[in-house]
Amino acid sequence: MLKDEIRRVWEENFQVYGVDKVWTQLKREGIVVARCTVERLMKQMGLRGVVRGKTVRTTVSDGSPCPKERVGRNSSIFRQNDAKSMSQKEKFDRSATA
Repeated sequence: MLKDEIRRVWEENFQVYGVDKVWTQLKREGIVVARCTVERLMKQMGLRGVVRGKTVRTTVSDGSPCPKERVGRNSSIFRQNDAKSMSQKEKFDRSATA
């Protein structure tokens, strides 16, 4: 009986209502039911509301290679100063002298 009411409300609203709106409509019609029950039954019946909006894409790679180094930096110097490549003793010595 409750499944029939849920399906009726969902179909009357062009199959776009999600759990919250179906639950609210049932309350308006005087059918008292817990929201989690509506959610569970809609999931069992395979009913879903429409998801609006687009997903956000932060980066679209065109597959081109990275640009060449033009500043003239020597990457070996940066590796020497990198804390990940130092031993524990080197890190301690640098912090003690700083």
